[in-house]
Amino acid sequence: MAEPSGLVLGVDPGSRITGYGVIRCVDRSQQLVESGLIKGGDGELPGRLAAIYDGLLEVINRHRPQEMAIEQVFVARSAASALKLGQARGVAILAGVHRGLAVSEYAARSVKQAVTGTGSASKAQIQHMVRALLGLTSVPPSDAADALAIAICHIHTRESERRIAGLYP
Repeated sequence: MAEPSGLVLGVDPGSRITGYGVIRCVDRSQQLVESGLIKGGDGELPGRLAAIYDGLLEVINRHRPQEMAIEQVFVARSAASALKLGQARGVAILAGVHRGLAVSEYAARSVKQAVTGTGSASKAQIQHMVRALLGLTSVPPSDAADALAIAICHIHTRESERRIAGLYP
């Protein structure tokens, strides 16, 4: 039985640059729909957060994904960095929830494991594997590649859960 097609939005949150990637799933294959960067700029944090929120709403409204996958907070260089990252994640999650998306969160290590086979992969390895898995002609920018990797991790996790539940072989 064929899997229904669906769109997954992957988000790599950052207070200055947030990467996003939209992937279409059809019969267990994955196709790039769009990826890019939302730049919050160098202004004050509230304005950067608004840019992230507005940018993600534009992407969601344009493509109408059914699900969003986002990276969990990890230990940052400083408490201030962790707080800013947490706020960027919050507005990203809020954008998805406001548009009715199911939101799933993944640890960076799990994302790396799903895409490269090792939880300690470098940014370059993630970019290379995203390019290979999606059949891209060029390597996407690091933040966009991370967002696509998060979406790919979500798709693989969802498929594994369905197999375990016996929904398809």
